[in-house]
Amino acid sequence: MAVLIEGSDPRLATTDAKIQETNLSTGLTTAEVQKRQAAGQQNTAPKPLTRTVGQILRANIITLFNIINLLLGVLIATTGSYKNLFFLVVVVVNTVIGTFQEIRSKRQVDKVSLLARRPLTVRRDGSDQKIDQEDAVLDDLLVLRRGDSVPVDGIVRETAGIEVDESQITGESLPIRKSVGDPMTSGSFLVSGTATVQVTAVGNASFVHKLAAEAKTEKRNNNSQLLDTINQIIRFITYALVPLGVLLFARSIWRGRTVNYAILRTSAAMVGMIPEGLVLLTSVALAVGAMNLGKRRVLVRSLTAIEALARVDILCLDKTGTITTGNLSVTKVVAMTGFTNDQVQQWLAQAIYTINDDNQTAMALKHYFAKPTELAPALHITPFSSARKWSGLGLANESILFGAPEFMFHGLPDHISREINDAAKDGYRVLAVGRSAGPMTNDTIPADLTLVGLVYIADELRKEATGTFDYLRTQGVTIKVISGDNPLTVANVAARAGIPNANAAIDMSTVGEDADFDHLVATYTVFGRVTPTQKRSLVKAYQRAGHTVGMTGDGVNDILALRESNCAIVMATGSEAAQGIADFVLLDANFDAMIFVLNEGRRVINNIERVASLFLVKTIYSISLSLLSVIFSLEYPFIPIQLTPISALTVGIPTFFLALQPDYRPIARKFYENVMATAAPGALCVIIYVLVIGGLKQWLGFSADTTGTLTVLLTGLVGFTALMAVSQPFDRFKVLLVVVLMAAFAAIFIIPAGRAFFSLTSIWTVRNLLVWIPLTATIPVLFFLLRNFLSNQIAPRIAWRS
Repeated sequence: MAVLIEGSDPRLATTDAKIQETNLSTGLTTAEVQKRQAAGQQNTAPKPLTRTVGQILRANIITLFNIINLLLGVLIATTGSYKNLFFLVVVVVNTVIGTFQEIRSKRQVDKVSLLARRPLTVRRDGSDQKIDQEDAVLDDLLVLRRGDSVPVDGIVRETAGIEVDESQITGESLPIRKSVGDPMTSGSFLVSGTATVQVTAVGNASFVHKLAAEAKTEKRNNNSQLLDTINQIIRFITYALVPLGVLLFARSIWRGRTVNYAILRTSAAMVGMIPEGLVLLTSVALAVGAMNLGKRRVLVRSLTAIEALARVDILCLDKTGTITTGNLSVTKVVAMTGFTNDQVQQWLAQAIYTINDDNQTAMALKHYFAKPTELAPALHITPFSSARKWSGLGLANESILFGAPEFMFHGLPDHISREINDAAKDGYRVLAVGRSAGPMTNDTIPADLTLVGLVYIADELRKEATGTFDYLRTQGVTIKVISGDNPLTVANVAARAGIPNANAAIDMSTVGEDADFDHLVATYTVFGRVTPTQKRSLVKAYQRAGHTVGMTGDGVNDILALRESNCAIVMATGSEAAQGIADFVLLDANFDAMIFVLNEGRRVINNIERVASLFLVKTIYSISLSLLSVIFSLEYPFIPIQLTPISALTVGIPTFFLALQPDYRPIARKFYENVMATAAPGALCVIIYVLVIGGLKQWLGFSADTTGTLTVLLTGLVGFTALMAVSQPFDRFKVLLVVVLMAAFAAIFIIPAGRAFFSLTSIWTVRNLLVWIPLTATIPVLFFLLRNFLSNQIAPRIAWRS
């Protein structure tokens, strides 16, 4: 008798509870379905993978920095200097472009996710039908098979024997045997067998509905290092922004400046501190990455997964469905001495059609053996599970089992063991067929089980596998094979696919669950006869060794490892439960898509790292100059309108282009060091030139307008120097981009209307030329000297502390 769990449907409380049983033969009628829909007894749609358009708009528009920019705009408007509001145009354009790109990406991802959604099989009007998950109603009969998730609460009405994994609900990973009358909980999935389940609760009424929804999408180790780092930077800027602004404003007033003057200088400092668009551009780059993958028919379930895969350096594969196509075929049946092929085929056909598993091995056997005209009634069925690696049928006068020989028999004769090993070395999967004279009444192998035959099964190697593995190896990704098959078979297939060190194989059935997994992962490449919990332990061991682990698979036996991995990749042909916790689903089950997925992730991360340094150049020198102004009572050198061309031409416009450029280098794993390698020398150059211009003002008697103009010029040229540094290696597009932007920047100083609009004065007098031309010539030299010094002296200390 089942126990009532708080919050569950009372009809699940006991197998003796009175429920109105739906007819098993016909299921609900159309009229009964419509009646329940009208009463609101219908399931809810799956949670969408992307944000709604409204959520995207709110997230991109209502941000802390946008609010601060708006408040600064209001303050600037009170001064009557309306052209200084032009910086808001850059903010608006960035937001509009970013929002448009994310909505465009959302539509592509939504389109792909519709293709990936698996329908439910229900029995209605006397036939099995496919429906969407949200169309299931109370009292529907669900037809569930191995690997299917249970979307709603229910009760088992018909089964020959199933095992259910409820770990996402209870945390207990051991499968639970279910019989007719037992409850089924939403969020669990079938590990073995098939069943007909009557729905007893739908939607929000189903047991732990919200928890189940979170469990299906939430996976460990999926935090974004990139976003975490950027958020740390943003938090620091947020803490510094307001206090520095208040101090700078107070300092200006204390020195006798007008309120309008103080507002403009303080606003310029705060605008400079804000890395407009950095967070937005990061989100957009990830969204565009998801869109590009969607066009290649790869469904991305989590944007952070793009980053995770880009960082993967260990890729664990299950053999079937990844290295091989999963198209299994029986090549021959060998009867043991004293038995005939006809007997073996008769026993095996009886077992496979009565147990009625629908895994790939069972389907290959069904394709080879014809269904008997009459099936004897079963007294007991043990469906296949990855932990057991065999399945069995108990009849009135005999029992028939088939599965992995080493899990069914111990101490086979030497000549049979050699035959099995030789077949495995040749790449065949070998099944043992065993018979017992007594009826089987539980999930224990009968003591008198006799080997009556062997079945040879071949698996087809994926055509693209060799090329894909070669490419991954050149990109620094090490391939490991973790499979439930015989290690000799797996090693043969891995060697044929060109995986290095494929001969370093181990039979995990000989080491147990408490082995030294750290030693195993350092020693072997191929792991055979691996249980689901051992797969998870191997993934954990690689992570303990400092690796970022990707896991590919397609079956319920891979789910524990998939959930534990940093990045889970599942074929569309895989089980529903495996797809439910996947980060990526390869809709065409085409493994060479992994090359594009890996490259897309690297492109996104490398480009964000590249452009982040440009944003931070401005942020660092704005904060530093603000501090210097407060401490040493100096004039802040800019007003908002003067920062606009610098922000737009050296940061805003180029970053949107650079963020979408191809860059497939392996991830350097040193975000702070790489970003600061450009940002720190760039910001330090600006500070030096601002101080130099300030000194020349006193020495040469420059006016405030002249020093402001020279400061803008040199700051912009430092920004272009940093832009050229991060744009390497150059191609024609990048050269054209930099040339056009520099021409636009130069035009501001050449065209009188440009100078007037941006509050600049002429730099073309002899005295000005004698100052800014020599200083301009020193910019690349100073920048690269500082870059080398900081890289050699400061970066190692940052790395050591981190």
